[in-house]
Amino acid sequence: MATVKLVNVVKRFGDVIAVNKVSFEVRHGEFFALLGPSGCGKTTTLRLIAGLEEPDEGEIYIDGRVVNNLHPKDRDVAMVFQNYALYPHMKVFDNIAFPLRVRKKELGLTNEDIRQAVLRVAKMLKIEELLDRYPSQLSGGQQQRVALARALVRKPKVWLLDEPLSNLDAKLRLMMRAELKRLQRELGITTIYVTHDQAEATSMADRIAVMNEGRVLQIGRPEELYLKPRNIFVATFIGSPPANVIECHVERSAEGRVRIGCPGFTHELGGEVADHLIKALKGDALTLAIRPEHIRVSREVSQSTPYKARVLISEFMGSEQIVTADLGGQAIKAKVREEARLEPGQEVFLGWDWGKVLFFDGKTGEALI
Repeated sequence: MATVKLVNVVKRFGDVIAVNKVSFEVRHGEFFALLGPSGCGKTTTLRLIAGLEEPDEGEIYIDGRVVNNLHPKDRDVAMVFQNYALYPHMKVFDNIAFPLRVRKKELGLTNEDIRQAVLRVAKMLKIEELLDRYPSQLSGGQQQRVALARALVRKPKVWLLDEPLSNLDAKLRLMMRAELKRLQRELGITTIYVTHDQAEATSMADRIAVMNEGRVLQIGRPEELYLKPRNIFVATFIGSPPANVIECHVERSAEGRVRIGCPGFTHELGGEVADHLIKALKGDALTLAIRPEHIRVSREVSQSTPYKARVLISEFMGSEQIVTADLGGQAIKAKVREEARLEPGQEVFLGWDWGKVLFFDGKTGEALI
């Protein structure tokens, strides 16, 4: 096992800053995910750790040792690429054995040592029967297992995974999520996993770093990112479907009351929440984020569902429906029980528990409460 630490790491490609002052630390044996949209810098960050790119600024540590100028082969890390990067002219056995053969003398290995190591990792990944085949004779899921086996065969300190499940079908992806996490826990290997899929990250990782435009916006356990996002980007990137974002404005009265004006409704806040908003808000622009699972939908107006809306889309999802409703010209998504059977064009009433609403500064996007 090993620790990995980045301190103010910067990587430029011409005028583009791909990685911008990135700092984080991955603990011994931790499953750590880099999560963000395409082009946010997460794969470049992984390649910097692997030694496939050199940082322009900052330091990268592996087990407390600065590795900025260390050759990739001397970092004791193994990387699994999105396209698996298997050698097409080699059989599966030789693909897996390759990292050991190129360092055979350095590691003091015999041919039998290599054979036993390949058989051991092949058994672990349940691909023993594939060892005599070529990559072209394998399915996507089988190729992925071979790539994982090749990365694990020499027992690296750090396992780097760059969207390894993205080429698999939905059913196989779900299965391999659980398999990868089981394998990582069983081996106790420090793992850094790059993905744009928040469901992958939240279901597998111990902690997640959410990235956007080259920066790390927040690091935390999946439940921390979900319940206490530090900014509107994190709030809308974590959760499926994502949180509804409602742009509002705030009016303050002389008596200390705070009224929120939003598309389709107004609401008056009081007590500590109002006091905090008045102190923290930099202007009058306020952004609300409300998760679809926190929105109540009813056919009748009531105290708990006071806001009139109209159903735009109803998506069947098995035990539930994802309903998109027009509230004051804004599309709002809600999760409802499937038996509710709401149809497009139907008038409905929406409501939510204001204690579960997330408040953000409308100008900065930063969390207020």
